[in-house]
Amino acid sequence: MRQRSAYALLLVLIPATTLFAQPPKPVVHLTAEQDHLRTMNLLDMSFIRLGKDVVPGGRFPANYDEAKANPFPAPPDPLTLKGKKGEITNAKAWWEKRRPQIVEDFDREVYGRVPANAPAISWQLKSTVAGNDGDTPTRTQTLIGHANNSAYPLLSVDIELSVTVPANQTHPVPVILNLDSTTSASGDWQHKLIGKGWGYAILSADSVQPDDGSGLTQGIIGLANYGQPRKLEDWGALRAWAWGASRALDYLATDTAVDAHQVGVQGHARYGKAALVAMAYDQRFAVAYVSSSGVAGAKLSRRNFGEVLENVTASDQYHLMAGNFIRYAGTLGVKDLPVDAHELIALCAPRPVYISSGTPERDSWSDPRGTFMAAAAAGPVYRLLGQKDLATVSFPSGDMPLIAGNLAFREHSGDDYPSFVAFAAHYLKTPGVPNRQMAGVSNH
Repeated sequence: MRQRSAYALLLVLIPATTLFAQPPKPVVHLTAEQDHLRTMNLLDMSFIRLGKDVVPGGRFPANYDEAKANPFPAPPDPLTLKGKKGEITNAKAWWEKRRPQIVEDFDREVYGRVPANAPAISWQLKSTVAGNDGDTPTRTQTLIGHANNSAYPLLSVDIELSVTVPANQTHPVPVILNLDSTTSASGDWQHKLIGKGWGYAILSADSVQPDDGSGLTQGIIGLANYGQPRKLEDWGALRAWAWGASRALDYLATDTAVDAHQVGVQGHARYGKAALVAMAYDQRFAVAYVSSSGVAGAKLSRRNFGEVLENVTASDQYHLMAGNFIRYAGTLGVKDLPVDAHELIALCAPRPVYISSGTPERDSWSDPRGTFMAAAAAGPVYRLLGQKDLATVSFPSGDMPLIAGNLAFREHSGDDYPSFVAFAAHYLKTPGVPNRQMAGVSNH
């Protein structure tokens, strides 16, 4: 009897959640092809249209004939409420009515939703290294962002970030955050920023989320899903990389050498897509440089030129997007997509965005003209919010930058970075040099 009483007392003292806790489910491992087929089954899809071949002469050649590039209806009007319930004519209606509609469509159908249980990130300094960029002394910090995995210890996510600033500055400096596959990415762009008195940071996007469908039960998406496969509205890699950029910005806001109000974001190709998503969703970013981003970035999906929507829904790229996006390559088509790239660009308004592509000889796949068309179609939102747009709907001749307003575009044949820096210098203040123009950042 005395033993039974002791056992009853033990039951009272130990919480039921501890006493009967179940071990976590193991991580599910699927190939990209297996998970792609699983997603199609969830969508009740029996077929999927194939994308175009990058290499000329392939079985499904991409179209590069402008006369055949626009067979689709006009893209949605960013200033018309859903259901054609009236036009948006003032900034208040944009922020409170139309913009939330556009965000919801992108969340549900295109990039996916960030879950409420997205893990917190704690940053740890690994090293600080003194260096030189030409005649300028620099300081480079290497950091690891540990994702809180206490809810699912079977997965660990450690985000890699490096931050380089001029070592001799006495005031916080503007910083451009570059998204790439590794923090060791290098190029002349870094020299140009240091020479301007600014700094740069490099985020390894792939350390946030693997760039492969087989990694969707790993990385930050897998950790938030406790190692289980995605649901149809869950975030894809682009949204996860953009989320990682925001977490990097959280850290930069604690670095006394960095002016957190003057942090830009940049990326090329698929990282250009992610940079634009980051700019659209996080209004703390002051400026963006979006390079050759193609479909799911700054190019209109409603274009049959170079890369097409069906390329991004294939098993080698579907992981970039929400599961729901795949259905637009099945019974639905691009004409059914409720949003398009011009509205993603419009979500950045009124902040400055520089969008670029190479000339057709170098960059036809990303569709420079379709990218320009998207930027021009975002113009009405910029004008509504009191900023200048591209001021033209005519495609500019090669290498001519359109950088007079907060919305900029350039088709370039060579190094495009000097043009971006010239654009960004209108908005980012170099310590000791008067700022020429405010960026028009909204508090919304």
